[in-house]
Amino acid sequence: MTPLPVGPHGGDVERVAAALNVDPSQILDLSVSLNPDAPDVAELAAKHLDALGRYPDPSEATEALADAIDVPPDRVLMTNGGSEAIALVCTELRRGVVASPEFSLYARHLEEVVDKDHEDADCMPRVASNPNNPTGRLALEHESAAVWDEAFYPLATGRWTRGDDGAIVVGSLTKLFACPGLRVGYVLAEPELIARLESLLPQWSLNGIAASLVPELLARANLPAWHEACMARRTALATAIPGVLPSDAPYVLVETPEGARATRALLARRGVLVRDCTSFGLPNHIRVAVPDDAGLRKLVAAWPA
Repeated sequence: MTPLPVGPHGGDVERVAAALNVDPSQILDLSVSLNPDAPDVAELAAKHLDALGRYPDPSEATEALADAIDVPPDRVLMTNGGSEAIALVCTELRRGVVASPEFSLYARHLEEVVDKDHEDADCMPRVASNPNNPTGRLALEHESAAVWDEAFYPLATGRWTRGDDGAIVVGSLTKLFACPGLRVGYVLAEPELIARLESLLPQWSLNGIAASLVPELLARANLPAWHEACMARRTALATAIPGVLPSDAPYVLVETPEGARATRALLARRGVLVRDCTSFGLPNHIRVAVPDDAGLRKLVAAWPA
């Protein structure tokens, strides 16, 4: 049997479909956590195709996001996806504490990574996801970080940001609006840092369709309603399959007796793709995005007996 390719971040449905010799549309991709209630971004983007004929200007999108989050525009930097926001901020920090398990891009872009138990850890900035990726648990009120990755925070809480004084926030609109191919991320920070990070960006980092479309997307955002729907679906998911661990996020960590790799392969051959958490140091766990009702039925039907 041909082994399935394993992507380092999930979202590799096309490669998996090619390995299985099926059309990608036949596979439900629960390896990425996208908002089931997002508006139809493809339909909305079709009205902005004229943006392809001119160089992008991110100023309107920046002002719209700043207004949504309720911060001044000079505290917002739009980026080519959340990954670029992470790369910029980690390059600025250079050294940082990253506790395990945690999203791998922080360690990738920091020059030096120190574990939380290292003797120098108290003197170094902490970089952390909130909610944690992959566990899905929100940070406790007393916890602090120099950098919070809040890509999933709006769906986990119904609010844009935790708003810690002095903390840098990196985020992504493409999870919230279920459009990872659009590539829209951002950094929230003090104006001096935003200006410095902006000077490091290549010109026209935010693509033209994204720059044109973001204000319309933000006008359609309903964070409280989307959060409530996410909680209800997560409860249904936890009830429907075994091994689900407590989560506050639009995804859950699931313990698998058969092991992550074997469970992922079995589910993929039954038309459902999940995230293998071996790269997080959790070889017996998978991460499963919270699906809509039809997706949950497909997952349950595919689940190992």
